Amino acid sequence: MTGELSWVPPEIDTTVPNPARVYDFWLDGDHNFAADRALGEQILKIMPGVRDAARLNRAFLRRAARFMVASGVRQFLDIGSGIPTAGNLHEIVQQADPSCRVVYVDREPVAVAHSRLLLQDNDRCAVLQADLRDANDVFEGAAGLLDLDQPVGVFMLLLLHFVPDSWDPAGILARYRDRLAPGSFLAVTHVAADSEAGRLDEAVEVYKSNQDQQNQPVPRTHDEVLAFFDGFEVVEPGVVGCAMWKPEGAGDMSDDPAINSLPYAGVGRKPGS
Repeated sequence: MTGELSWVPPEIDTTVPNPARVYDFWLDGDHNFAADRALGEQILKIMPGVRDAARLNRAFLRRAARFMVASGVRQFLDIGSGIPTAGNLHEIVQQADPSCRVVYVDREPVAVAHSRLLLQDNDRCAVLQADLRDANDVFEGAAGLLDLDQPVGVFMLLLLHFVPDSWDPAGILARYRDRLAPGSFLAVTHVAADSEAGRLDEAVEVYKSNQDQQNQPVPRTHDEVLAFFDGFEVVEPGVVGCAMWKPEGAGDMSDDPAINSLPYAGVGRKPGS
């Protein structure tokens, strides 16, 4: 990391890699440490296309956010938002309509600390430190900025593959769905277990060996990811490879077809008015 460390919470062990900071490294960000870069490089040696997959995920965020704004949504909840980098959700939606409000949620203290620093002068954004599983805490905190009686665009990007089956991810999503107003949207990206990308299993095992039990990746199949949209109307073109969700140009694609489908992506709408 090239910047000052004064904003890093003192309880953070910077010698242990963290998914949010490894992702930041893959996006050429500045908010990662030597341990994050070492793991990131190790994964890149196994799957060089991972850096491109991170870029495709970021491009999907842009397209899905614009789609939700065009559909009338003006408030957003980004859960597992990670460390701010180029093309943040609030920048995308507030460029489309400056009245848009965004609440970022992450359990990672570095992500929260830096997000608060970045957004301290933006009164239409807020940052919460909370766990995905604590839906009540998330909604109570978000209610300070968002009108939860109106539609909300919820983003859970590259998050749910860190939620093991023992946590009942479908049950977690149901709690969020039940609290959202009709007309709300859910956007999800998730590493594909049935991707054609070579050496995925090897990369996952290396990742697991460098993480604590809170950050163990669980790739899932297309049907398993589609099931996360239970109770939502899935927007066309459905749950597809990240690059195939309403691409706007060649920049939204990878030259490697397998990488285009390494993360699945989809958007669902809660039925109602």
